[in-house]
Amino acid sequence: MKKLLEILCGALAGLALFAIMVLTFFDVSGRKFLSQSITGSLELTELLMVVVIFAALPLVSLKGEHVLFDSLDGLMPRWARQIQQGLIHIVCAALLFGLAYLMWQTGNEFANTGETTAQLKITKAPFIYGMGILCGLAAMVHLVKAFVFNDEDASEGGTV
Repeated sequence: MKKLLEILCGALAGLALFAIMVLTFFDVSGRKFLSQSITGSLELTELLMVVVIFAALPLVSLKGEHVLFDSLDGLMPRWARQIQQGLIHIVCAALLFGLAYLMWQTGNEFANTGETTAQLKITKAPFIYGMGILCGLAAMVHLVKAFVFNDEDASEGGTV
């Protein structure tokens, strides 16, 4: 399951980042050589950035690559670090599940109102639903990590 998550989220983030790169290349080249920009390139870049950020979130959680403050962890006994890590993962899971719920509700509202981007009229709801799903996946990663202790978490001082 871990490998599937890495492959799917990694591919999604990688493809979106590659699309941003190609779009930017052609947009800048068009402006430079043809004096013509790609219509809606800013909107497409914004939507693709959403995909990159939220597809990477479960991977960052899985690998424990969040920003952390661990200056005092060396002074704590191993058992205290284990408890600390479990609590941190539970809080992160709860917050991410809450965010996923809010994103899903917002996606419903956007779908009901037919909300689109200003220039290209791309429907926003699928992107909002995707953000919710990916937040939910990141929350599940934290929930699993809360109850499956990893020695690396304690030795590195934490994941959050």
